[in-house]
Amino acid sequence: MKYAVVFNQGEKNSDYQVSVPDLPGCAITEKTIDLGMEKITKAIKSHLAILAEYGEKVPNAKGLDSHRKNYIVENPYTFSNAFWAIISIDITPYLGKSHKINVTLPELLIAQIDDKVSKSSDYKTRSGFIASACFAELEK
Repeated sequence: MKYAVVFNQGEKNSDYQVSVPDLPGCAITEKTIDLGMEKITKAIKSHLAILAEYGEKVPNAKGLDSHRKNYIVENPYTFSNAFWAIISIDITPYLGKSHKINVTLPELLIAQIDDKVSKSSDYKTRSGFIASACFAELEK
């Protein structure tokens, strides 16, 4: 899943406040952008692990445009100091124990899935691709 991340830098403070709007409470403060990206990625994974531990649903990531529009309305004075990034997280480990199922799909569809998986770093396996597609469909 691709989570939008917002970086804010205060006028008086050179540190970056980094937060994930889709995961309320998931935020860090860091001195550099590179460290901010590294630490917020770890924070997202920790946040998702805690949600999974308590049986909570993994929040679906909204689009970046949606977040930017809301951010402008909610934070008009800090918008000029904010910039955004996208962090891709494999949410499969946070969805619970895996179970093997038998699925019947048309041969050409399987070939398209396999082609997509082989060309994209977003999906490691056919099952991961199908799980992502199911997750997106269930969120509608």
